[in-house]
Amino acid sequence: MTSTDAKTRDQTFTRMDESTAEQWQAIAVETATNQPRVAERVLTMLASLADITDGFAVDQLTHSLQTATRAEEAGAETEVVVASLCHDIGKAVSVTNHPKIAAEIIKPYVSPDVYHMIAAHQDFQGRHYYEYFKMDANARDKYQGEPWYELAERFADEWDQTSFDPDYPTLPLEHFEPMVREVFGRPFSI
Repeated sequence: MTSTDAKTRDQTFTRMDESTAEQWQAIAVETATNQPRVAERVLTMLASLADITDGFAVDQLTHSLQTATRAEEAGAETEVVVASLCHDIGKAVSVTNHPKIAAEIIKPYVSPDVYHMIAAHQDFQGRHYYEYFKMDANARDKYQGEPWYELAERFADEWDQTSFDPDYPTLPLEHFEPMVREVFGRPFSI
């Protein structure tokens, strides 16, 4: 343990109800200083998707890279490209509820429309496969009228559902790293 770690531990609280404004200010400063680690963790989680294929023609990292490549080629804004890259990052934890996990990871760093595009992407994808599970293939219809509906529709139909092609010229993760660092390096909101 460094002297800085010991000093920090001695100056902080062991219970939130006994904390002070000064301690919280110190925590806020350290959190802001360490913000770059968020992008590093996201990149590590993305890389871990290379281990997940689950019956698809490509692994989930390649799928995510293809989705982001298509979004970038279509001229999408940086945060949309990064969200496209991260849309299945939740699969590193749980396939079943991966859209919600991914959406919560990106939420503090992107616009509400982009957050909702990722949170609802499975229902938008459902048009292409829900019927095989006896689910409502028109699940996206419940979002009609939402300001982000067209963005989510474009994401699902043009970029995501088409990105399982082993022969597609896919940009590597390294290409997207500066964008990931930019988006996850932004001041966050709670």
